[in-house]
Amino acid sequence: MKRIVLFGTGNVATHLFEAYKSSSKFKIVQVFNHSEKSLETFKKNVPTTTDFTKVEDADIYILALKDDFLSQFANRLKTTEALVVHTSGSVSMDALKHFKHFGVFYPLQTFSKNKKIDFTGIPICVEANTEKDIQLLKELASEIAENIFKITSEQRKSLHVAAVFVSNFVNYLYTEGESICKENKVPFEILHPLILETASKAVNMSLKEAQTGPAKRQDQAVINSHLELLNEEQQKIYSLLTKSIQNLHGKEL
Repeated sequence: MKRIVLFGTGNVATHLFEAYKSSSKFKIVQVFNHSEKSLETFKKNVPTTTDFTKVEDADIYILALKDDFLSQFANRLKTTEALVVHTSGSVSMDALKHFKHFGVFYPLQTFSKNKKIDFTGIPICVEANTEKDIQLLKELASEIAENIFKITSEQRKSLHVAAVFVSNFVNYLYTEGESICKENKVPFEILHPLILETASKAVNMSLKEAQTGPAKRQDQAVINSHLELLNEEQQKIYSLLTKSIQNLHGKEL
């Protein structure tokens, strides 16, 4: 059985911990975090520490940390024979190159602590400085997931940007839609079937063909009426997206 020390207690770390709790091949033997309070939810299941000098020896160190802290944190780790990987979508593998064995273990998904998630269908992108370590990461990934990809740091960075567009930005637009509904005393739940259908179309047909709405139709009267309902910040977003859609589809009209 391979031993793992998990660094971090955020969304990704929490879900990885849950995913590997029942594994017979990989065992998380310790969780590290700088905050004792953040470790409370882990203590009943696994040894924890806030002290770098008390980090256990293991086969794999997983750094599930905020991007801004990764390099600084990694520099404080003791010299180790373990494979040291981070889970970031945007940080290069080379941030860990001072270790003998280093790489990336990147589950491409949006994580929230209080929402259970099934790793089976989550793509996991792996990268390492040796082929042997890539195989170890593939073995680690295959224990919880079915879709495993060998991805370079540059490819992963572009994937992360694309993920921001299709997830983070889209979620923000949902919040704006919800705000508009609330201001006009309309239940946001009425839009739930539309959200689900739009997501379904996004994975089952051409995205350009799936595009509908007044921007694609060049329906300026509707566009103007919408703008009148919005606040200044929403008008900027609406106008920018409308222009972008029209630029993309203009030649087709």
